[in-house]
Amino acid sequence: MTASGHPTSATGPLPADTTEDVRARRPTMAVLPIGSFEQHGAFLPLTTDTVIACTIAREVAAGRPVQVLPPLTVSCSHEHADWPGTVSISARTLHAVVTDIADSLHRSGIDTLILINGHGGNYVLRNVVQESAGRGVRMALFPGSADWDAARTRAGVETPSHTDMHAGEVETSILLYAHPELVKEGYESADCVADDRKQLLTLGMSAYTETGVIGRPSLASARKGRELLAGLTEAFGEYAALFGDRAAADA
Repeated sequence: MTASGHPTSATGPLPADTTEDVRARRPTMAVLPIGSFEQHGAFLPLTTDTVIACTIAREVAAGRPVQVLPPLTVSCSHEHADWPGTVSISARTLHAVVTDIADSLHRSGIDTLILINGHGGNYVLRNVVQESAGRGVRMALFPGSADWDAARTRAGVETPSHTDMHAGEVETSILLYAHPELVKEGYESADCVADDRKQLLTLGMSAYTETGVIGRPSLASARKGRELLAGLTEAFGEYAALFGDRAAADA
């Protein structure tokens, strides 16, 4: 643990805290990165959403006495099933796992859990948060659509959010900044626009893209990734203040 009592940093996606680090910090809030294991075209890894969720979690936790949890790396990616490597669990399983984690945190004295969601297909997380009222653990889902919109504006993202659905400008930019070693060649020429996809949940991604990409990754840059993360970190301050975060109160 750092001298300031903040979470111990780790080079990978897993937190490096010991039990004594957590005891000394006495966190009342935890953040849970939730990603996926699904195709992201030929140039981004299957773990893209998990890496992004972990990156956001580390950024928003910095300077705050929170407990950063290890990520959930497999979630609801059924619309990507036509591509090799994609693995999913059911929405009911994800619901149960997150609820069990919240209950466990409550028993250990942590009464606030922020779900850092990196995969748009995890619709059930909204219900988990909705149902948390009265269970002893206050929950929120981050980033919300307004948080992403503000961050996109700050970063100068050119692709509209509806167009930039998957492996596009935003996701590629964040990895170009935070983990450039994970981005393979080819994103510069992988654009695919498919704005009319009303039946995506029924037909799956393969009905709208051959490559698995829906968006314009050619517009991505590390600078945009840096500003996207900075914007999200700023937006998280509202959530921290809402739940009485001590660091926010002291600011």
